[in-house]
Order: sequence, then C-alpha cells, then structure tokens
Amino acid sequence: MGRCNIYINTAVFLSVIIVCGCLYRTKTPIDALVYEAKGNKKNTQLFVFLRGMGGSHKNFKKNGFVDAVRDRELPFDMVAPNTHLGYYNDRSLELRLKKDIIDPARASGYKKIWLVGVSLGGLGSIFYVRKYPDDIEGVITIAPFLGSGAIVKEIEKAGGLKKWNPGMYDEKDWQRLLWHWLKVYTRQDKDLPPLYIGYGQSDINSRANNLLAEVLPREQVVMIKGRHSNSTFKKLWEIFLDGFIKS
Repeated sequence: MGRCNIYINTAVFLSVIIVCGCLYRTKTPIDALVYEAKGNKKNTQLFVFLRGMGGSHKNFKKNGFVDAVRDRELPFDMVAPNTHLGYYNDRSLELRLKKDIIDPARASGYKKIWLVGVSLGGLGSIFYVRKYPDDIEGVITIAPFLGSGAIVKEIEKAGGLKKWNPGMYDEKDWQRLLWHWLKVYTRQDKDLPPLYIGYGQSDINSRANNLLAEVLPREQVVMIKGRHSNSTFKKLWEIFLDGFIKS
C-alpha cells in the first residue's frame, strides 16, 4: 500500500499523474500474475485484468475476481499485468500489453481474449482496443475513469455524446481523443469488439459513465447501487460473469 494508494478521482487526476508518475518505474516485460481456471482442461479463453490507480494487480485475487471465475467453472484463464500509472505516464501501456501479454497469449493458443478494466484500467482497456481492435474479443469496463470534469461538462452541455462536436484538437489531448473515438465507435457499422460498462449510481465517475452508457446498447450496460469501492466492483463483476454463463 503506497503513498499513491487512492482511486482515480476526476478532480485530481492531472495533478496526481505528475506527482505519482515518477514513483512507478516501468518494466520490460511487464510484471504479471497468472491464474488458471478450475480444472486441468486447456482453455482457449483469457481474461486480462487491468488494475486501477490505487492498490495493486494482486487485488484481483485478493478481492475475489479470480475466485468468482473459478467458482462458476467458466473456461477462462486469467492474467493480471501490473499496469500501474507509470505505463500511462510514459504512453507505453498499449505496446507493453500487446508485446508482453496479448501476443504471447495468442501464440500459446488463446483464441478469445477479453480485457477487464477497473477504474483507470477501464481507460487503459479502451485505449488498447482503440489501437488493436483485432486482438480483443470484448472489453468490460468497471467504473472506468474517462477524463476530467471539464470534458464531461462540455459533453453534457452539448446534449450528450451524439450531439457533441470534438472540434479540432491535438492528439496529445487524450481526453478529447478518447471521447471522439467513443463517439465514432458507438455509431459505426464495422465489426468491432463489444464494449461493456458497469458502475455504481454514486460512483465518482458516474457522470462520465452515464454519458457513455447512453450511447451503448442497453444489454451492454449495468448500473447498480454503490460507490467507487471494491465491494461494488465485485458485485458488478459477478453480474457480468453470470451473463457469460447464460450466453
């Protein structure tokens, strides 16, 4: 539990990334924890967990995400790379995920790979599928951080994402880039991986999450009572997993 062990808050993100970014050293290859599904059968499906800013990639086991998959006997192995803030700060997240996690998983026989991003990890998973859509079967975001209050207010004032015009911008403006891509993604006809979102009604990211939820198919959105907390994340994860059982 380090000095930066807090969840992403849209009001402080930009200052935190400056203060904390230097505290996280990136590695090549990225560290990762691997968890096999229940039983000895060789699986061809994989969940890739992307952590939030606070805590650790170890939290997916600690907080019950791994056991929830095993208890349901779903045919998914799991991997939790340590996608800490440093990989966002130096813009190497997508490359390290591809080279160190996704490509080796494909080479070892995994046919369907799902990204599961919590909080900051939700942002990372969206950026990955934006760049490498053919690598991924689908994306599950749980209470994703989607930018600061300013961009959210701008989109709300425009009447929602469908009506919002991103205007001209530099690609270094990652928030505008993100929402512009989401706008295009949700209205295109190409066969891109499905994007799911789950969040609590009282989550600190709920306003931004509402904007995304409004333009996604209803069956890809889950909203429950709760805040930005591990207990809410776990409930949302279990709901998504039960959907896999029914499908």
